[in-house]
Amino acid sequence: MSFNGKTALVTGAAGGIGAAIVRLLRSAGARVAVADRDVSAIEAEAGFPGDLLDDAYADGLPAAAAQALGSLDILVNNAGVITRGNVVNTSDADWNLSLGVNVRAPFRLCRAAIPIMEKQGGGAIVNVSSCWGVRAGPNHAVYCMTKAAIASLTQCMGMDHAHQNIRVNAVCPNEVNTPMLRTGFIKRGFDPDTAVAELGKTVPLGRIAEPEDIADVVVFLASDAARYMCGSLVEVNGGKPVG
Repeated sequence: MSFNGKTALVTGAAGGIGAAIVRLLRSAGARVAVADRDVSAIEAEAGFPGDLLDDAYADGLPAAAAQALGSLDILVNNAGVITRGNVVNTSDADWNLSLGVNVRAPFRLCRAAIPIMEKQGGGAIVNVSSCWGVRAGPNHAVYCMTKAAIASLTQCMGMDHAHQNIRVNAVCPNEVNTPMLRTGFIKRGFDPDTAVAELGKTVPLGRIAEPEDIADVVVFLASDAARYMCGSLVEVNGGKPVG
């Protein structure tokens, strides 16, 4: 897959999956703009540090990326947060953070990016949902809800904007070996290496995903190889069901 001459904006670019997406896109020839709270350590053609809870920041990212890169062919809404707990144990802070990062920000980014892509003659948007947004699991009420929302939004936009030559798809991972996952284990008092190894035993393929496993699918969906995919939710789970 060649991305020579293509441009991309990737949110959550400092995280495990985001960093892998950026590396893969750039290695395939794309020029990439990255967005995260801190982008100083990321190699990219343009960087835009900020907080996706700031609506003005989210609204302005696509235009800023297009101005810096000369165009905007690809948008990857990768940024996300995970909050654990059932409804009773979910705080207002958890609710606001999860809805803001997982739903409101990608909605605003898509709304701003689509007119830019339309003027160029098309583009590709890849959202990161979750297997837990396709089939809900226990004790992650707000996380499942937000990832279901972005999955549904993906399907709606896939239909609404196909005539503009804008393909919108989503990748739906299960557990991924990222710093965010490991930090969650540490907060709960688990050794992260042991916890990741034990979790891998629950996966038919024998391990949880590495960031590159997800990045490969994201980049495929952004490429011309996926030219007839629109409104698709692609699960990348190693054969492990939610539950």
